[in-house]
Amino acid sequence: MLVVAKTPHINLKVEGTIPKKLLEVLKVYFGTHLTVSKDDETVNIFESDWFKNHKKKMTPAKTLKIYRENKGWTLDELGCKLGGISRQYLSDIEHERRNISKEMAKKLSELFDVPVDRFI
Repeated sequence: MLVVAKTPHINLKVEGTIPKKLLEVLKVYFGTHLTVSKDDETVNIFESDWFKNHKKKMTPAKTLKIYRENKGWTLDELGCKLGGISRQYLSDIEHERRNISKEMAKKLSELFDVPVDRFI
């Protein structure tokens, strides 16, 4: 379910399962400016063509960079968390000048709490 409410200075968007009480409050406050959409269609992203195409292009190095950036870590910060790995070494991995060793993949999987095969 999707709720969109617009006023001159407010654009509020609520997605997901929305409690009836919240909908009632929004209707009282926003009145005719409230739009409720009941689009509950879900798509399994792993079966989509988009995902299949992008999965082919993903490498362990790109995966590492995505996880690191999602955490907001610099290469230096990641290196410290991995036990003193140099920024240059990690940069070489992210730029695919070095491969990720099995030992490093295990450390990364533990650090990011994801399966080890994401880095192999």
